[in-house]
Amino acid sequence: MGITEKGGFNEKRCRNITTGIDLPDSGPVIYWMSRDQRVEDNWALLYAQQLAVQRKSHLFVVFCLVPKFLDATIRQFHFLLTGLKQVEAGLKAKKIPFFLQLGMAVEEVPKLCAKLKATTVVCDMSPLRVPLMWVKDVADKCGKKGIPVHQVDAHNIVPVWVASDKLEYAARTIRPKITKLLPEYLTDFPALASHKYPPAKSAWPRPVDWKAADKCLKVDRTVPVVESIVPGSCAAHQRLARFCKVEHLKLFATSRNDPTKEALSGLSPYLHFGQIGPQRCALAVQACGKASKSLKSVSDSFIEELVVRREVADNFCFYNPKYDSLQGCTDWAKITLSKHEKDKRAYIYSRKELDGGKTHDDLWNAAQLQMVREGKMHGFLRMYWAKKILEWSPSPKEALERAIYLNDRYQLDGRDPNGYVGCMWSIGGIHDMAWTERPIFGKIRFMNYEGCKRKFKVPEFVARYPGSCNAATAALADAERPAKKARKA
Repeated sequence: MGITEKGGFNEKRCRNITTGIDLPDSGPVIYWMSRDQRVEDNWALLYAQQLAVQRKSHLFVVFCLVPKFLDATIRQFHFLLTGLKQVEAGLKAKKIPFFLQLGMAVEEVPKLCAKLKATTVVCDMSPLRVPLMWVKDVADKCGKKGIPVHQVDAHNIVPVWVASDKLEYAARTIRPKITKLLPEYLTDFPALASHKYPPAKSAWPRPVDWKAADKCLKVDRTVPVVESIVPGSCAAHQRLARFCKVEHLKLFATSRNDPTKEALSGLSPYLHFGQIGPQRCALAVQACGKASKSLKSVSDSFIEELVVRREVADNFCFYNPKYDSLQGCTDWAKITLSKHEKDKRAYIYSRKELDGGKTHDDLWNAAQLQMVREGKMHGFLRMYWAKKILEWSPSPKEALERAIYLNDRYQLDGRDPNGYVGCMWSIGGIHDMAWTERPIFGKIRFMNYEGCKRKFKVPEFVARYPGSCNAATAALADAERPAKKARKA
């Protein structure tokens, strides 16, 4: 009996990328893993195994490692490769061979299909431009050989193409659609079984040479690895368990917007690399809310951020190919930013100065240094950080480019729909409304230092990151601001 008959897999999570090519009745199945780098709680892997079991055939998993991806540095690739080591071991325990192919999927996946005589490819889903192109290219090449490619949204709880068939205006417009579908999709996962039909030993690949994999990378190695965050699914589940303790959930309820408190889940790097499923996180926190009435509102708040906010970001990138450009903004935002593009700025910093945290604003500098040193920035500060880049850049276009560059270079969860939408919300008003008009920002929502001081103890946060200018220097700079002329970057 397959997992569909048990009610574990909803067929609407899957779509056929190779239109007109039906699933064959026999032959091995390959799961081309990309965004969702985990063994357990992975709908794409479960679906691939279901197909293989129905055919009484082999199941293989392949990950295609490219030497360079956007602005990712060795920091992010180290996190990825360390997690994949656990994937290799976890699959081996389930009698499923794992291949790490060095190169582009459009070449490596069809090549592996021919080598293993695979008749079906299953892949997971990312809404970003480059991964979407990879899937299209693989589907085109496999389709010509009569091999169907099925895509499973293993990342979103409600599949992006099910949640909405169009670009949503804001979280408030997608929220009722997702909420209505949660009872159908927010279900527990069946366990991945030990595969009944493993291939002969001769068909298994050699253990992955992880040193060779690292050596093939053509990335910036000057950004150091973050030693304080352990990569992989094991660490992700441990972090989730810690977050689900009553005292931590209560702290999340009261202090999640306070960067001086350790109130957040810390799961974003693991969610980005697919080392833990968002659905598993939602189920765990939801269970806490059901077990204790006092935690019900906390559970609801967490699911709002984890599900609605995260999935509206996927919606934006999936349906808007200009998700990282001001051309992707709504008309009111384009108009107001254009109107105020030439406004005089009290400060204009170069990208190098921003990168080094060398501004007059001690809070901004501390947030930047937190990101540089720890591979993360507190969620509340990400908004303030990006809006100040708009205020201190020669133009809105350059501000967005700088924010995305810095975010993708240092954040472990960079190059992610959440990151692009966060920058676009801060600088381009995406998923927001027009506010009172002011210089530089126009009608884009404004944030300032005084507002942060009302929310948390700014000096306490700044003191954690020596190297940023101190509060006295910042106060002096603010006092001199009206008299200081803007300079060229």
